Amino acid sequence: MSASIQSETDELAIELCSPLPTERVIFTYAMNAIAFGLTGLALIPLLSILWEILVRGISGLKSDMFVKAVIDNGFGNAILGTIIMVLIGGILSIPTGIMTGIFLAEFSQTNPITGLVRFISSILTGVPSIVVGVFAYGVIVLVTKGFSAIAGGFALAVIMLPVIILTTEESLKLIPISQRLASAALGGTRFQTIFRIVVTAAIPGITTGILLAVARAAGETAPLIFTALFSLDWSEGFLSPTASLPVLIFNLYNDPDPEKSQLVWTTSIVLLSLILCVSILSRLVIRQRRIN
Repeated sequence: MSASIQSETDELAIELCSPLPTERVIFTYAMNAIAFGLTGLALIPLLSILWEILVRGISGLKSDMFVKAVIDNGFGNAILGTIIMVLIGGILSIPTGIMTGIFLAEFSQTNPITGLVRFISSILTGVPSIVVGVFAYGVIVLVTKGFSAIAGGFALAVIMLPVIILTTEESLKLIPISQRLASAALGGTRFQTIFRIVVTAAIPGITTGILLAVARAAGETAPLIFTALFSLDWSEGFLSPTASLPVLIFNLYNDPDPEKSQLVWTTSIVLLSLILCVSILSRLVIRQRRIN
């Protein structure tokens, strides 16, 4: 009987090591060619847009534009305004999103409202950004009687929040249950297990979610039109209209002035570079997480 088993094993090994039939090889190469062809076809619009922006914008890029306001044919105030509003959005959304994600991942078995919170978070990810802008306009602008960076940051926080919540929850769920049990076996309380073991192990995934949320918020236009409006000069404070890179492009795109038209294309390069840097940083975090 052992000889029969050995014979079957040898036949299986020979079959596994033998080359694939010609039909399967041709099919594999054909599917690979179709996949690469469709990928290249999908990249054509993206590459054409990037090429158009680079060709039109790179000639007008000057170092002093980073420290000048829009009124002086620069975009320094728009860069500063974008950073400020994204920071305000991050301050409002990151702690709330992380704590909500922890609540959904670690207390979903014992709390009946977790399903409702998860459902609302999923719904928020699909809400159009212009609706978020109208909501922030009603909550902040109408109350304070003015457009401001705080209102813009609040709108961006609403956009960032569901992304951070859901990525935090999924990152925590990926941590093996054995780590929780080991912490409990060593006498760790539930609070210590969650914040010293589980959250610490999930930091790369949580960081990735935060960076993706920041990249999305940095490119939003519609919410800022309803909340922060725009300013040709440097902002006077957090409670005054504030310029941003996306709104600068939106406002000046149809301007007949050649200098303003050139400024739009140059600003597009800066905005794309900013979002690209954040995206690359998130990719590096994901790569480091996989290595670990």
